[in-house]
Amino acid sequence: MREQRLSGLRLRKPERGQLGWVAQCADDLVGANHPVRSVAAVVEQLDVSGFYEPIKARAGVSGRDSTDPQLLVGLWLYGCIRGVGSARELARRCEESAPFLWLCGGVTVNHRLLSDFRTDHGAALDALFTQVIASLVDKDIVKVSRISQDGVRVRVSAGASSFRREERLQELLSQAREHVEQLRQQVDGGVAAELSARQKAARKKSAEQRLARLEQAVAQLPELQQKQAEAERRAGKGKHGEKIRQRQPRVSTTDPEARRMKMPNGGFNPAVNVQLATDTSSRAIVGVDVTSEGTDSVGLSTPMRQQVEQRTGKTVQQHLIDGGYLRKDDIENAGEVDLFVPPKPAKSAAKRGRELEPKRGDSPAVLRWKKRMASPEGKEIYKLRAATSETANADLRTHRGLTQMTIRGAAKMRCVALWCALAYNIFHFAQNLLGRA
Repeated sequence: MREQRLSGLRLRKPERGQLGWVAQCADDLVGANHPVRSVAAVVEQLDVSGFYEPIKARAGVSGRDSTDPQLLVGLWLYGCIRGVGSARELARRCEESAPFLWLCGGVTVNHRLLSDFRTDHGAALDALFTQVIASLVDKDIVKVSRISQDGVRVRVSAGASSFRREERLQELLSQAREHVEQLRQQVDGGVAAELSARQKAARKKSAEQRLARLEQAVAQLPELQQKQAEAERRAGKGKHGEKIRQRQPRVSTTDPEARRMKMPNGGFNPAVNVQLATDTSSRAIVGVDVTSEGTDSVGLSTPMRQQVEQRTGKTVQQHLIDGGYLRKDDIENAGEVDLFVPPKPAKSAAKRGRELEPKRGDSPAVLRWKKRMASPEGKEIYKLRAATSETANADLRTHRGLTQMTIRGAAKMRCVALWCALAYNIFHFAQNLLGRA
């Protein structure tokens, strides 16, 4: 029956074994107006010399050629723009996707090369981010006079079961030191002769890395104990203070700089707090930091404001933050900067709605803050916080690959956050950076 229905039809069918000659170059893989060309054009205009300094492949020196950092910068920027947050996924796309093949131009890359490049150039990457912001400031696109700040908690790869108390950490540290010493004796004494040199080096490196992580975890304990003592002092002798006193600080053995934080889903997971500052006039991200603080009320606003002013050379006049950042010390020390932050709700229902009323003992700075937040103008200005910070955070999490961190260490995580923020700025302001209307 099927043959009868198809009889007489003229169809084009695939002939996968047919040989053919195709005259094509890499530049034909994407159209003239494809977005990847804009990314490549922006990267060509940027000064990426900081990424070249560690390269050892030089004229007259033996060894294979190094991959051009300009290519790797372009790959990671376009990858983040497309929401790629994994080196393996980026390497796969460089083999299968036409835009990434166009960027590579015949140069092969692997996931190890891409992964190392993403996190091994923190200073150069930070300078590149500053360079883009400074260019936007020079073009009068970014104003900086009013910024908005917010934090986003990003899950890390550490498991919840990896957190240990001090007693257990000291025990594991002692075991790790013994294990490293045993490996050294086996290698030096020729006991592990059946293993190759590469296997011996790999085992030794793995043991030393575990030892380093445990030593770092133990080093984190004094700071956590001090913070717990301060929390006990603030809580007093009530039930809440007793609950804090019974709690013992714990640190992860796999990622010592991660902390268990309350996540948007209501649960607690190992995470880091990514802080972002956004220019309200252009919605460009002008400040990035990564902290292990689970709460924003630990003085995170002042360092971020200083970072933005250092990057742009401009002065921040108005700083918008949410209620989680509220600290009396920050209001007192803000100086000429107008802080826009809502007050904490009153504990008593009878006092709700009266938090901004002047009280006896209020300092001049606090009185100015209360007057500012209670005014209609202040309320309108504060509405810009959600319209900028919330949208920038959502953009990075949804479209730029700022999802779960699969690497260890705050310095490397900060590099990942910088790549995402840089990709966000280039995606939204590529035409401005290229001088096009």
